[in-house]
Amino acid sequence: MAKRHMTHEEEFEILKLVLDKFLWLGVGIMAFGFYQLITLTDNMTYGLLLLGAGALLLIVFIAILMKEYNFLQSPKN
Repeated sequence: MAKRHMTHEEEFEILKLVLDKFLWLGVGIMAFGFYQLITLTDNMTYGLLLLGAGALLLIVFIAILMKEYNFLQSPKN
């Protein structure tokens, strides 16, 4: 049985589904960090660390998108 290759559109749709989870995870971590920053007045570093972790996850998300789908260059035919 021959292996079926996905089209570029199918591959992009699957990548969007996977990377969407990273986006929600990053936003969730940042929101939790902001919540901790507001509610914990004695330990602000914990909230700042969570904000930084969420931002780092979003930066990784951007790097994966840029690497995988080279938005800066025109598509090759």
